[in-house]
Amino acid sequence: MADELNLTTRPSLRDPVLITAFRGWNDGGQGASLAGGYLAKTWAAARFAEIEPEGFFDFQATRPHVSLVEGQTRRVEWPDNAFYHAHIPGLQRDAVLMLGIEPNVRWKTFTGLVTGLAEELGVGLVVTLGSLLADVPHTRPSPVTGGATDPELIEELGLQRSRYEGPTGIVGVLHDACARSGMPSISLWAAVPHYVSLAPSPRAALALCQRLGEILGTEIETQELDEASERYAEQVSEAVASDDETAAYVAELEQRAELIDDEQDLPSGDSLAAELTRFLREREADKDPPDAPSEQP
Repeated sequence: MADELNLTTRPSLRDPVLITAFRGWNDGGQGASLAGGYLAKTWAAARFAEIEPEGFFDFQATRPHVSLVEGQTRRVEWPDNAFYHAHIPGLQRDAVLMLGIEPNVRWKTFTGLVTGLAEELGVGLVVTLGSLLADVPHTRPSPVTGGATDPELIEELGLQRSRYEGPTGIVGVLHDACARSGMPSISLWAAVPHYVSLAPSPRAALALCQRLGEILGTEIETQELDEASERYAEQVSEAVASDDETAAYVAELEQRAELIDDEQDLPSGDSLAAELTRFLREREADKDPPDAPSEQP
């Protein structure tokens, strides 16, 4: 199994935190993967390791892509799960970013490789980024809920202890692996409007980066995401305005959001999960496959 984790270098890190973002079931509206990619770009992260895909993917389910190099040479691009390291601006600590795709098989072994490398690098905290579909309007900032199992983290950072029971994704299995290895972990989930689930949501990515900054004790530069979020809201509003039924539904969601603002409280992780579970059941009844998880581990 050791040869399934390839290290090109072993970076020297200061008090590192591991931040993960997976495309797939845990990535409604691509909010998590957008946030992870943005952090890697903004922090000028350098790649130093990857997990070999051969033993973790069913290539008929998650197919490799073929591309042309300089319009001539064909190159096969395999599903990628890679590790990057970067300094976190404003802090005397570093980040290890794991960006990739939820594997199809051997999740126990996969997460064991992740936690094993984290232990070798001296990681003291794991933060997973996720995004899910929910009954929230696109006109407002994406709500973010944070969960943890460590009572001290819950108290210190204002997190929640999830009471979700049901199907889980690689994020849930990774948190279980962290707990078994005694490594503190935090799960952040941004809510994405389910009526625009196929559109990438920079607003969810923005919310995740902002909440991550609060947890780490620094401000993450988000100007590019701010601008993209404004364009996203404008484009979705134009599309919604063309359909009276959808426009009425969004207006109802906005009224709910105003009530929540008046109460100065955000939906709990469990209430978002319940809303999403209901939505997925409706989609299943219509024989439409779900494209986001119904959980917050």
